[in-house]
Amino acid sequence: MRQSSRPCGRLAPSPTGHIHLGNAWAFLLAWLAARSQDGQIVMRLEDIDPQRSRPEYATHLLEDLRWLGLDWDYGPDVGGPAGPYTQSDRGEVYASALKQLEEAGMTYPCFCTRKELRQLAAAPHIDDAGAPYPGTCRNLNEEQIQDMIRNGRRASIRLRCPQSPISFDDMLLGPQTFSLADCGGDFALCRSDGVVAYQLAVAVDDALMGVNQVVRGRDILPSTPRQIALLQLLSYGAPSYAHVPLLLDEEGERLAKRHNSLSLRYLREQGVDPNRIVGLLGMLAGLEVSSRAINPGELLPAFAWSRLPRQDVRIENSHLRALLQ
Repeated sequence: MRQSSRPCGRLAPSPTGHIHLGNAWAFLLAWLAARSQDGQIVMRLEDIDPQRSRPEYATHLLEDLRWLGLDWDYGPDVGGPAGPYTQSDRGEVYASALKQLEEAGMTYPCFCTRKELRQLAAAPHIDDAGAPYPGTCRNLNEEQIQDMIRNGRRASIRLRCPQSPISFDDMLLGPQTFSLADCGGDFALCRSDGVVAYQLAVAVDDALMGVNQVVRGRDILPSTPRQIALLQLLSYGAPSYAHVPLLLDEEGERLAKRHNSLSLRYLREQGVDPNRIVGLLGMLAGLEVSSRAINPGELLPAFAWSRLPRQDVRIENSHLRALLQ
């Protein structure tokens, strides 16, 4: 799918649980960013983790987002020119990209076990991907590699990260520059069990699906230089990026799928008007002065990057009580 000057955003949920208000917040802002510029939306199911992804969650999240008032032009339920739009069906695409990187000498096998990697947990974590990788297997020679294989060790595949810094202009946060060492060093492209890693799948999918505008939570910011590096190595252009603040609970904790009372599925089952949810999120985003019931399309004239908060936003218990009244 060719890149276009017309924005093409994406909604990329993982079907590992029910969508909560924090997910809805990020998806609504991504939808508004594209639709406010007459752009298109891709829906992509990021279900590459076979241990955590569930078909019923995939079904529910599509239903719940449509109930909220969001729509998309391409996706697993509507088709499109760059499908399939479910990552578990895109194994050949990722294998081709991985082969291209291997042939360019940009990968190496890593025999570190999960236990060995967990021992790095005392080091500061970069993000949800875990602790920085110290390059233990980076310079193994062929004899050492074959010894590992003979001893029954299974290898993941890591990227031999380029040294040059990665710079981009975040639409919300402004100019950003990172070295890949800042982002954890050489990162995994494929697990030892053959499951493709998040960074490779997302970068390749954004490129092939024509996504040129990525709006997501600021917790994903350290992933962006990694994905830009992969796009450059694979000779693709990078999208524009905006990393929005997170929605927190009243105690200041990031919303997660354990917050079942804040899931769209729960609120829907309680008979909550979806327009009241949109109105609340619009108010928290600075696009509305009150949390009046409003559909996503009515927020489009108010959307502007300059109006969005730069700091994480708390959703108070009083907000939830008001929704449930």
